[in-house]
Amino acid sequence: MSKENANPKSDMYVRMCELLMLDSICFEDAKVMPKFYVNLFESDSFMFLRKITSYVFGLSPILIVTFLMVSMGQNGLIFASNMFDDTEHLLNTMENTPTYTVHKASSRGHADHGWLNTYHSFSFAQWHDPSRMHFGALRVLNDDFVSGGNGFGKHPHDNMEIVSIPLEGSLRHDDSMGNGAVIAKGDIQIMSAGTGVLHSEKNQSSTDPVKFLQIWVFPNQKDLPPRYEQETFTTEDEHNQFRCVVSPSGEEGVKIHQNAWFYLGSWDQGHSQSYELKTNGQGVYLFVLEGTIEADGHVLNRRDALSISNVDLVQLSASSDARFLLMDVPMQWQ
Repeated sequence: MSKENANPKSDMYVRMCELLMLDSICFEDAKVMPKFYVNLFESDSFMFLRKITSYVFGLSPILIVTFLMVSMGQNGLIFASNMFDDTEHLLNTMENTPTYTVHKASSRGHADHGWLNTYHSFSFAQWHDPSRMHFGALRVLNDDFVSGGNGFGKHPHDNMEIVSIPLEGSLRHDDSMGNGAVIAKGDIQIMSAGTGVLHSEKNQSSTDPVKFLQIWVFPNQKDLPPRYEQETFTTEDEHNQFRCVVSPSGEEGVKIHQNAWFYLGSWDQGHSQSYELKTNGQGVYLFVLEGTIEADGHVLNRRDALSISNVDLVQLSASSDARFLLMDVPMQWQ
């Protein structure tokens, strides 16, 4: 049958079958598709919808298009194209809408191993929550309590920026780079795992517990030489201030291989101050250590957290004497 005499609707069926055989749309073979299909299936909005439908519904949007085409013919494809345009508009709107998510202290993962009592703000070890995998480049925030004479034996890491912030007691660090140090409240420690490193973190005391935050951040470069650094700050440094303890340059606080800034604050009741995010595409994860903090109208109590994105400025106020950790991290990175 000549192309001129072919049934247009049947021809569309053939085209869709060809598409379905392209292994989830093999764009290098797009020459087999009419220009209309090429434009439709190569659009950014289609790629976004492909991700969303696959993740949420376990479907490929190409199946949606097939259904629309079978039921509505060419009009179905036009409808699908308009739908993808609407999806792209929705995506752009979502990307520019301030987003706040409260993580109550009680919602964290928890494991009590006897010697270790730990709470996870993000999925870790045996606790898994698909909605709490990470916040931008921030991958792990563990709130650890280690009993006297115990700790984490030597174990490996690679390609991760690991920050430890003691809250009470003393922590002994040893690693395969030859570093050995003790950190206590007021100290900030960072280890860039890079190409690979072994380290241990143990309670320096045989009787008293140590409490500390263990924080992992994805680096912006892989396979860097491993490095270790620590720095000491005083309580006065963070009194009614945003005291920078981690920064990309290391000019303030310890150096991290990421566009991330960490701040500690110990604020008196009634103190109020705004925080301006460093650059576009950053987000803030605010973790309250003690007391009560209000951030852009959200009230956070001890160990509550708030993730904030698509904003330039955050207004904080202390509803009681309070201490907090604010982390300014990229939402996307290379």
